[in-house]
Formats: sequence, C-alpha cells, structure tokens
Amino acid sequence: MEGFPILTAIIFLPVLGIALVMALPKERHAAIRWTALAVALLDLALGAALVALFKTGAMNFIERFDWIASAGISYHLGLDGISMPLFVLALLLSVVAVVASWSITERVRSYFALLLLLEVGMLGVFAALDFVLFYVFWELVLIPMFFLIGIWGSARREYAAIKFFIYTLLGSVLMLVGIISLYFAAGIGSFDILKLQGVVLAREVQIVIFAAFFLGFAVKVPIFPFHTWLPDAHVEAPTAGSVLLAGVLLKMGGYGFIRIALPILPKAFHYYRPAIAGLAIVSIIYGAALALAQKDLKKLIAYSSVSHMGYVMLGIAAAATASLNGAVLQMVSHGLITGMLFLLVGYIYERTHTRQIAELGGLSTAVPKLAGLFGFAALASLGLPGMSGFVAEFLVVLGSYKAYIWLSILAASAVVLTAGYLLWTVQRVNFESLPAKFKGLPDASLREIASVAPLATATLAIGLYPLPLLAAINPAVGGIMKMVGG
Repeated sequence: MEGFPILTAIIFLPVLGIALVMALPKERHAAIRWTALAVALLDLALGAALVALFKTGAMNFIERFDWIASAGISYHLGLDGISMPLFVLALLLSVVAVVASWSITERVRSYFALLLLLEVGMLGVFAALDFVLFYVFWELVLIPMFFLIGIWGSARREYAAIKFFIYTLLGSVLMLVGIISLYFAAGIGSFDILKLQGVVLAREVQIVIFAAFFLGFAVKVPIFPFHTWLPDAHVEAPTAGSVLLAGVLLKMGGYGFIRIALPILPKAFHYYRPAIAGLAIVSIIYGAALALAQKDLKKLIAYSSVSHMGYVMLGIAAAATASLNGAVLQMVSHGLITGMLFLLVGYIYERTHTRQIAELGGLSTAVPKLAGLFGFAALASLGLPGMSGFVAEFLVVLGSYKAYIWLSILAASAVVLTAGYLLWTVQRVNFESLPAKFKGLPDASLREIASVAPLATATLAIGLYPLPLLAAINPAVGGIMKMVGG
C-alpha cells in the first residue's frame, strides 16, 4: 500500500456511506441498516490491514500537504503506538454501534447517517497531526452526538443533549484559546503538532497555555469536578450513543493530554502534576462511591467511567513509562469493557423496559445468555485477573508508586469499592427472585451476541497476552517520556 492514502480512505469512507444511506428511500429501513453496516465493516477491514502494516517505534502512514500555507495549516495525518490502538478501537466500536442500533425505527436514515458522521470525527481526532485539523475533527464529533442524544434519547433527552453540548463546547473553546496562544507563543508560523513539540517555551508561558488545554481535555475525560454532564448524557443517550460516548469520546481527553499537553508543554505539566494526580485519585474514589449508590444501571456504569478514567489521569500524572503504558492500555480496555456493559444494559432495557436495579432480578433464570454476558462484563470491569482491566490498572498503580506512593496505594485500594458495586449489582440483577412479568422474555439473539463477542474476545486476549499491544504502545510512550523528562 506504499503511497496509498490509507488514513484518508479510512477516515472519509463513512462519508460515502452517508451519501449511500441518504440516497435510499427513507422507508427502506433494512437496506439503510445493511448499507451502514457494510460501510462500517469495510472500514474495519481497512483498519485491520493498517494494523498488519504498522511498524513500531515510528509515526506510520504519514500524509501531509499544505492546506492553508499562508497560516501554516496543513492536512497532516499519521499514527503511532499511542494513537493506533484508539483509532482501531473507534473502528471496532463503530461497527458494534451499528449492529446495536437494529431496533431503531424512528428516522432510521438520519440516525445511521449521524452514526457514520460521528465515526468520521472520532477517527480524525486520533489521526490528525495539525492543530487546526485536530480541532475540526474534535468539533465535528459534538454535532452528531448532540442529535443522537436529543432525538433518539430517553425522556430527558433534550436536557441531556444541551448539557452535553454546553459543557463540551465550552471545553473546546478553551482548547482553541490554547491552540491560538501556542501558535503565537511558538513563533514558527505552524500549527503542526510534531513541529511544535520541538519548540521550547518559557515556563510561565507554558503554565498559562497548559491551563487552557487542561480545561478543554479535563471536561472530555471527564475528571472531577468537570464530570457532571456525563451521567445525564449516558442515561438519556440511545444504546449506541452510550457505547461510543464511553468507548471513544472520553478517550479523546486522555489522548489530548498524552499527544499534546505533555510533550509540547512539559514544564507546565510538571507544575500541574500534583494537582492532576490529586484530581485523578478523587475521581477514582468519588466515581466508585457514587456508582455504589446508584439505582439506575446506566447511571451506575456512567459513574464507574469517571472512576476508571481516573486511573488514566493518575497514569499520566505519574509520568513514568509503566504508568503511561498503563494509561493508554486503560483507555483501550475501558472502551471495550464499558462498551460491553452499555450494550448489555441496552438489551436488558429493550426486554424489561426498566433500568432500575430494584425492579430487575432473576435474569439468570429468564435470559441466561444475556445474564451470563452481563456477569462477564462486570467481572472484566472490576479488574479480574486474566482480563484487560487488570493489566491496565496494575501498570498504572505500579508506575505511579514511585512518584505518588500514597495515591497509588489509594488507587489500588479503590478496587474494593469497584468490586463492591459491581458484584452487588450482578447479584441483584441476575440472581434475586424473578419478577413474574419477566417470565418468558426472549434471550440474547444471534445479532446481540455477535455485537458483544468481539469486545469480550479482545478483553480476554489483552488480559491474557498484552505483550503485542504493549509492544506497539511502549516505543511511542518512550518518545513522550524523553520530551517530558519524567
């Protein structure tokens, strides 16, 4: 594939899918669904080819040409060991989201067109190596997610969609302030991310610019106290929206810290490190404690995301090779596991028409396949050895020990809270007495099992043998560490 613009092809193939979907008559629901799925699967197949050709230790598949030369803006794409796993995760979860959306019957054509547009934005964020291009893709993600929540969401969908949009748009505006400030402070007349990594700025300048980037990325992660938009967005979003929001969109914030804030503003990063580490450990414990108190399954998983993403931020703050490896691995792992959980909660809701834990029970009797898959996903989320969550969080705690010994001990201890709320939830949902109204419910269909299977398989594969993925991540992390000086 030498010379073939594979990244451009993968990023913009869904645009062709949008055109095909919109060209179909709106009443041909089956044709619309299958067209969207075919495009998403083809994109994933191209992603598999990309993985096969990937070379560790370098920026791969570079595409670059001047876009607005007078302003130093270029169309610059590339993938390394940090962005490649997240890029492929977005491809996989996009396929899963399409499969999970088979039950959508309202405005089907618009729905699948928005899903494909969301995929364009997600892929572009992880591949962009120019700040303006990065920002365009970053903003592009907001539009389809806003409409997916606002039109196809639950009862309070409009409130949740507006809250999501306001929070994330505010974060985006602050990030834009940081980008423009960095452009003028660097004085090289370029928005190229890799070129800006080589510019040395005064510590005081870095501290001011870092604050703008921090606020933009912190809202997206989200870490305490910037997380309040997340539970509402998750609870009201349709199943596919929750899967992509938790599985991919939250990772954009963590990726922004690693790709941009650390290597370009290292002096400011060291200045803010203790505060970031403190907020990370608050997120871990606070998120887990709130999850323990939830009565709604979706809201429980939403708060668990705040907790699990706290490990990502702790790994970043520790600035050790092991902790940064763990942070990237945790983003991938969390995307897989939380994607599974939201899928399964969606399937349970389609049958029972409730997400209230107190109203569920005995699902292991009524729908044993679905209950078994839910139990598997819960065990993966609590960090059971042999699954990806354990490897990722272990690396974060191990790498954080030297820099923040007490915080790493607290992070490790928080696993008790995580195990508590997940095992208690599984007990109440799967094993308590079965309400009479749930007798005779249909078990998981072949389509539903097929949507969960790749996520479960990847969770096990990474948990049992993480070396191939870490072999790709580690050289890129080593490059970041040289620039950060951790």
